[in-house]
Amino acid sequence: MSGESGKSTWEQRLHETGSRMEEDVRNLIRYFNDEVVPEVRRSGSEALRAAAQELNRIAQRMDERAGRTPPPPRPEGTQKP
Repeated sequence: MSGESGKSTWEQRLHETGSRMEEDVRNLIRYFNDEVVPEVRRSGSEALRAAAQELNRIAQRMDERAGRTPPPPRPEGTQKP
């Protein structure tokens, strides 16, 4: 009988541990969605803007070296024809 009692205690502890792990995973997902993803989106868009500015400077230098007049900048929000 002590074997059955030990098994049920072990099963109960395993079940409790599994429940705590499931709750921890839910909390991690909630934190990731609420905190990490928005910050990555904000930082990601800033990084893309900085990269676009640098690419524009590089393109202007290439045009200057080739003796070409760079095209005028397009108004923001317009697409390339």
